[in-house]
Amino acid sequence: MSDPFLLPQEDSAAAAISEIESELALFDDWMERYQYIIEMGRKLPVFPEQWQDSSHRVPGCQSQVWLEAEEREGRLLFAGASDAAIVQGLVALLLRVYSGRSAEEIRQTSPVFLHDMGLVKALSTNRGNGVEAMANAIQKRAAVV
Repeated sequence: MSDPFLLPQEDSAAAAISEIESELALFDDWMERYQYIIEMGRKLPVFPEQWQDSSHRVPGCQSQVWLEAEEREGRLLFAGASDAAIVQGLVALLLRVYSGRSAEEIRQTSPVFLHDMGLVKALSTNRGNGVEAMANAIQKRAAVV
């Protein structure tokens, strides 16, 4: 089985946020941005079926969302998945920011960037609440390291 955990592309969470903002700015409207986010989700590593259970489920999400974390060499790596295409993309976006970072960096990277880039506002209320629930689950995991 290949590694289900997302390895970081950028050197820091801040760099990942900046890069995502730049990529989303290339599109004229939110429909095009949604397509891009969905494509991000399609590129996530395969999430093991045995982790798609209630112990990995993120509460507060309308769709089913599962997360798993593993500590390696002082960094937290995350794996995630959803049963909805747009939500899978939102999982990919969050993992790109947070996976492979130290617990300290994760704790210091507030999910306020989701509001700053207009993402929460552009989503339905339930999806906006769900992406915030995912970010909170990641923050909560980093708090116990």
